[in-house]
Amino acid sequence: MADIAGEVELSAPAVMERVKKLEAGGVIKGYQALLDSKKVGKDVTAFIGVSVGNHGDIDKFAAQMLQHHDVLECHHVTGDESFILKVKSANTGSLEKLLGEIRSVEGVTRTVTKIVLSTAKESQTLELNSGMAENSNAKRK
Repeated sequence: MADIAGEVELSAPAVMERVKKLEAGGVIKGYQALLDSKKVGKDVTAFIGVSVGNHGDIDKFAAQMLQHHDVLECHHVTGDESFILKVKSANTGSLEKLLGEIRSVEGVTRTVTKIVLSTAKESQTLELNSGMAENSNAKRK
C-alpha cells in the first residue's frame, strides 16, 4: 500500500480505504497467486471451440464446465462455435479424456481443439486508462 500511496500521492491509510471501497463495490473481485502451469504439472494448454446445437442447452453446458478443474475459462461467443474454452491439462491423455467428457454433455454437437505450442503473452492484468485516474483525482478534490 505504501508503494501505491507514493505513486498516487496519498497516504497509505487513504489508499487502503479506497482499496476496501473497490473491494466492497465489486471492482476488485479478489486476489490470486499466479502459478507456472508447467511447474505444477499442467503441461498442455488448449483452446476448445464447442458447438451446442440446442439454444436451451447453453446454460446447462456452461454450468457443467464449472465442474472441470482443467477448464480455466468458458466463454459463450458468437461465430461458428457456441463456446470457447481455455484449458490446461497434464498431458495429451488427460486432454483427450476431458474432450470425451465435453463431447458427452447433452447438446454438444462438435468440438474443435487448438493446442498451444508456445505463448508470447498471457495476462490477467487490466490496464486502466488515464481518464479513469483523472476522474478519481477530480472527485478527490
